[in-house]
Amino acid sequence: MSSANQIKAKEARRLRRKRHLRQTVHGSAERPRMTVFRSHKNIYCQVIDDRRGVTLAAASTQESSLQEQVQDRGGNCKAASAVGKAIAEKVKVLGISRVQFDRNGYQFHGRVKALVEAARAAGLQV
Repeated sequence: MSSANQIKAKEARRLRRKRHLRQTVHGSAERPRMTVFRSHKNIYCQVIDDRRGVTLAAASTQESSLQEQVQDRGGNCKAASAVGKAIAEKVKVLGISRVQFDRNGYQFHGRVKALVEAARAAGLQV
């Protein structure tokens, strides 16, 4: 199997897990869904109210406010922690203290885990 086919197969498995998870994870105004997306170089996080279909807050390693903390590398645990802290601060300004976490088919390990732990440390109930 070629490298490109292995990558496609891995992504297909993640999307299958994502579909399965989304059957039980739903966001509301009181407890919105916090979802994470990992790319090779960056990590992104959104807080979504699924009932209205609205993104309430978003943070990523590509934001100019986080660039000085990340310093050239957005694909590591330190950068993910910065994003977790930033999303927690943005959500607390909106008056939300609890979110439901959607790992988006990724393993709760590494960068995903670092993001959630940083959000918890910043006072967000995940």
